[in-house]
Amino acid sequence: MLIKLAWKSTLNRKASVALTLVTIAISVMLLLSVERVRQDAKSSFANTISGTDLIVGARTGDIQLLLSSVFRIGHANNAVQWQSYEYIKAQRGVAWSIPISLGDSHKGFAVLGTDASYFSHYQYAKKQHLTFAAGRPFHNGQEVVLGAMVAKKLGYQLGQKIVISHGMGNTSFHHHDDNPLVISGILAATGTPVDKTLHVPLSAIESMHSKPSRMVARKQDATHHEHEHEHEHEHEHEHEHEHEHEHDSKNNSALLHNLDSKPGDLIGSTKQITAFLLGFESPLYTLQVRRNINQYKGEPLLAIMPGVTLRELWEMLDIVEKILLLITLAVVLISLLGMLTSLLATLNQRRRELAILRSVGARPWHIFTLLISEAIFITVLGCAFGVALFYTLLIAAQSSLQSQFGVVLSISALSTYELTLLSVIIGAGTLIGAIPAARAYFYSLADGMQIKT
Repeated sequence: MLIKLAWKSTLNRKASVALTLVTIAISVMLLLSVERVRQDAKSSFANTISGTDLIVGARTGDIQLLLSSVFRIGHANNAVQWQSYEYIKAQRGVAWSIPISLGDSHKGFAVLGTDASYFSHYQYAKKQHLTFAAGRPFHNGQEVVLGAMVAKKLGYQLGQKIVISHGMGNTSFHHHDDNPLVISGILAATGTPVDKTLHVPLSAIESMHSKPSRMVARKQDATHHEHEHEHEHEHEHEHEHEHEHEHDSKNNSALLHNLDSKPGDLIGSTKQITAFLLGFESPLYTLQVRRNINQYKGEPLLAIMPGVTLRELWEMLDIVEKILLLITLAVVLISLLGMLTSLLATLNQRRRELAILRSVGARPWHIFTLLISEAIFITVLGCAFGVALFYTLLIAAQSSLQSQFGVVLSISALSTYELTLLSVIIGAGTLIGAIPAARAYFYSLADGMQIKT
């Protein structure tokens, strides 16, 4: 009977109750949204790379190596010699390896040099392999495979030719115009940095970087030949000295050629890569090979376990999570205080109503139960509307968050933690509702029936 009366009393105050419902619903929606985005962002962050046991690069910080090789953020301080890569990938227990070469870009998007093993073994999320939305992997040094966002943002199609630029910025002063690449494939969206990357064969990187060096060398050789020609006219009768000078000029030309060329620029020379990924036949090999790589005598190398390093990186952002949660809890508290204000304001207007209930036999605990039931109704309805708004927002923002920020929102039932948050809000609403209910409990019948002028 009291529950039915409380429900009708709640419906009778539509305006004030509706306003309170809206504030509670919005605060609940914000709380659940922040919590879901936090959890899914953490999951998407951890799922950027999956199934890879070790990432190996030049010796630097663990997080710096992870950011440069996986997230394309920052730059590697040094490169890894190709001989070291060949030696390590041949070790016992290594099931597969993926070389990575970074340093070029195309209109602000990173260019990654690799080989065919990248499309076979690279995994993200829960060990999902890369798939093609259109086309196929590259087959030669004149082809390129685009990430989903690159193709979408730049409007590229299969068969188009593009030019890679040297450097990782939006602006480059050196373009590899002499070696355009044909788009052979476009990867399906992954919600990871792969979507913002252009993938080319290592041979294409080698070819692009070797041609400018050879052109510089030819210009230097031509300059030396002109100098030799003038020298011959000035010293026609000093043939022996001229021969020695010609020999020195050739040596100097070769030396300048080598100085201007970076290791790996010339075809046939020792290549360098930025880093490489390793997968093992058994997890038992991971720690052993990691220790051997970190103690490698050939050059200073660092091997990291991506899962461990990702957790370390996320822990650095823990303070941001806590701040967001505190802000949202503050919004919830403000909405509940708004409900308290509304109940206290209407309580003064309902003193006659409560006195009439007392006159027809209602006891003080009946009045207390009536008012606290109204507070529970309002809080529960506010939470219900907040959950509805939460799922509406999830559906609306899912695609944009995945494409813009790489956060894959899961549209699933409320988790145990989210249900716990709702229970806490309902409990807090009940406690707040007890304040006006306690005041009404002590109202006397005479006070309620008295007409004040």
